[in-house]
Amino acid sequence: MRRITVLSMITLDGVMQAPGGPQEDTSGGFKHGGWTVSYGDEVFGEIMKEEMKPAAYLLGRKTFDIFASYWPQHADFWPGINDGNKYVLSETLEKSDWENTFFLKGLADIEKLKNSEGADIQVWGSGKLIQLLLKHDLVDEFRLKIYPVILGEGKKLFENGTIPAAFTLTESHVTPKGVIIASYKRAGEVVTGDVGP
Repeated sequence: MRRITVLSMITLDGVMQAPGGPQEDTSGGFKHGGWTVSYGDEVFGEIMKEEMKPAAYLLGRKTFDIFASYWPQHADFWPGINDGNKYVLSETLEKSDWENTFFLKGLADIEKLKNSEGADIQVWGSGKLIQLLLKHDLVDEFRLKIYPVILGEGKKLFENGTIPAAFTLTESHVTPKGVIIASYKRAGEVVTGDVGP
């Protein structure tokens, strides 16, 4: 069985929309695209290099369109994205010129992929896809980059409909510019009770 890891850049208020640039995703009138730009540093760059090693990728349609228009021409920066298999959840797309791209039609295809043999799977961007994975308890790990900024609007990583789930912190770093990079692995059910004196 493959593990599914969600890698996401989020603000303190949970916004994940358009971290990379002003025109990346303006849906809903979002005007804060590129909100990560002032937080890059050497520590962050080294961690990103590690995360960008070859893997399999599960992408939503919108993220796939963004990636497919950019990454095939930038293999020098992220060689793994071109070499790795890209699985795209789409009800309409069936083919792409981007090598190693395969299309999935729904939840059953994702579950079949997760239960197959092969490289672990990374999910980048893909907010609606992440909501589907969370609703069906298919996320094994989060790799979050939490930025010291609040936007007050935009698509959020966690929405209503996410099932309650516990996670364990397995690794963390704080960059010189204040970005918290943390890995959380799935750890069973949420434990509730009364807080003692």
